[in-house]
This record gives sequence, C-alpha cells and structure tokens, in this order.
Amino acid sequence: MRPFKLASRDFYPADTIISLKAGEKTVHIGEGYCTVIAGPCAVEDREAYLQLALLLKKAGVQILRGGLFKPRTSPYSFQGLGLEGLDIMMEARSITGMPIITEIMDARDLDFLYDKIDILQVGSRNMQNYTLLDELGKIDKPVMLKRGFSATIEEWLLAAEYILNGGNRNIILCERGIRTFETYTRNTVDLGAVALIKQLSHLPVIVDPSHATGKWKLVTPVARGAIAVGADGIMVEVHQDPDRALSDGKQSLTPERFELLYEQIKGLARLADKTIE
Repeated sequence: MRPFKLASRDFYPADTIISLKAGEKTVHIGEGYCTVIAGPCAVEDREAYLQLALLLKKAGVQILRGGLFKPRTSPYSFQGLGLEGLDIMMEARSITGMPIITEIMDARDLDFLYDKIDILQVGSRNMQNYTLLDELGKIDKPVMLKRGFSATIEEWLLAAEYILNGGNRNIILCERGIRTFETYTRNTVDLGAVALIKQLSHLPVIVDPSHATGKWKLVTPVARGAIAVGADGIMVEVHQDPDRALSDGKQSLTPERFELLYEQIKGLARLADKTIE
C-alpha cells in the first residue's frame, strides 16, 4: 500500500465530502462541488471586515476567511488582532450566516478556537508541526491543510495522515504554491498536483491563487485554471483597499474584481458539472 494509507483511495475509494451547517443552509466541500472561500488576509478593523463580509455574501461566497494570528517572516510586521479579531469574525458569521475559517498556529489555541471557528487552517509553515497535527486529529472539526513551501506531494499527504490517524476524517487539502528558483511570482503554483491528488486521494483539494502568485493580476487566471484541472474550490484574498492592507495587499482583489472572478468561476464550475452553491 501507499505510505499515506488513510488518505489513499486504496483505503477509501469514495470521495470525502465535508458538510458545514451555515444557518439554514449547508455548505459542501468535495467532489461535485465548487466552494469559494474569500476574505482579507487579516482581520484589521471591525467596520471594514463586517462591510466586506456582507459584500462577499452578496457576491455568492460560501465561506468567510480572515487571519487572527499572522505568522509573518518579520517580527516587526503586523501580527494580527488575535482574540479581538475572533470576536469580529464571530459577529460577521452571525450577520451573514457564512461559516468562518482562520489559521491555528499552536495546539494550545484549540482551547479558545475549537468552539468558535468552523474550519481550522494549518498554514504552510506548520504543515509538518506534528504536535499540532496530532491534536487536530483528536477533534471532529474540519481542518484545511496547506501544502508546505517545499513539500513533496507525498510529504503533504503524510501530514494529512497524521490527522486522519488520530480519527479526524474532515480534512481539506490546499495547494498554495511551492518555492522554486522562480522569482517573478511569490510561489510556483502546482496545478498538476491538484489533478494528481484527485487520483491518489479521496480528500477534497482547493487552490489558493492569492498566495500561489503574490500578484492580484494573476489570481483570476490561476483560479480559472484550478477549476479546470478539477479543484474542489478556491480561496481568494479580498480587501476594499489593497494598497492600505496591513498584510498581503499586493495579492488581494478589490470586491469589484472579485465579483468578476466569481462570475467566471461559476461558468467553469457548470462546465465541470460542479455545483456552486
């Protein structure tokens, strides 16, 4: 058998479908669905976040993202609002009815995130944080596992295996680009990995074109490519004023540009026989 036994189709041939209750509506992630996750890189301000959440809800977004604790390369960069931002995200969920996703950086953060966040995201820097992965395997909360900067496909799936081995079957894989010798983009997006994983594993896989490219002008074409190769959805960063964003403004779409992207994604999803709720 393959080393990633529980993540492999050899073990579980049927596609894993993750369902989230959002008010009176249920959001699905997996084969046959095209799920769109959007929001700013970081929660910066209550009024701006709530305003953006309503705009994204109107545009058709299914899941709302926002960073609370930001693992920045420089310790002097904006590190996130922390618990203050959590209250804002919960308010946005209450207003819009959309499930919320944020990054967890430490197993100890489960104490206050577990009951309040709908999907816990493991970022690239923590893909092989095995202590964190072990703890996430003990819960029944959906986990989005991003591919590490230099991780092979097998290493990525084996990281998912840690969570599966603990008993948590609700895992979403996220391709966000890997680090190569190329410097024109922030990372090198590996759409071939998406198509391959759909064959190797039953787990849903989405693409983050914002982190994959680092440039807002490339987000839309890469997002289109992701759906074309079979991704189960995309996660996009959106900000009302990207030039003033405290984190990752260069890769963020304005709400107007995001609406154009969403319309294109809807058309591609239909061609791929995927439901976009």
